[in-house]
Amino acid sequence: MSDEVKDAGLVAMISSILGGNKRTDSVALSPIAEVPPIVPADAAEPTSSSDPAAAKAENAPDAAPAATKPVEPPAQIATTRDGKRLLPAEAIADLVLGELRKLEDFPSSGVSVTVYGYRNWNAMLTFAPFSTSFQNATRFRQAIPDLVFKLRRFVELEI
Repeated sequence: MSDEVKDAGLVAMISSILGGNKRTDSVALSPIAEVPPIVPADAAEPTSSSDPAAAKAENAPDAAPAATKPVEPPAQIATTRDGKRLLPAEAIADLVLGELRKLEDFPSSGVSVTVYGYRNWNAMLTFAPFSTSFQNATRFRQAIPDLVFKLRRFVELEI
């Protein structure tokens, strides 16, 4: 599972917890066609049709399946004793940005979210020149403390 898909799921979960009914478009899901297929280790070697016994053994319904690479279990989601999710700063920044994108007139590009601190982590917004007006930037920056306060109840910064 790619990081974009995991992030989209996490953003959706946080959005539903915070009461947002709008779906965020901050993380675009990659189409299935771009994902490389998983090939078994023995499938890379072509089979020779010169040995009829081997060909019958491969086509027999009761033949043992070819050895494949073991599937790794999904990564465990790290949590604290309080039940908060431990996430790196980049993932928290994506969550904050996803929530901000729900606001009216939020720019689609030219915005950077920086997450800093440790126990009481915080977020900072920076805007590229001409990405938004001064009034809108002020409005978005004023929304950050409430958003961070709500996210701190569910997410802890991973060090």
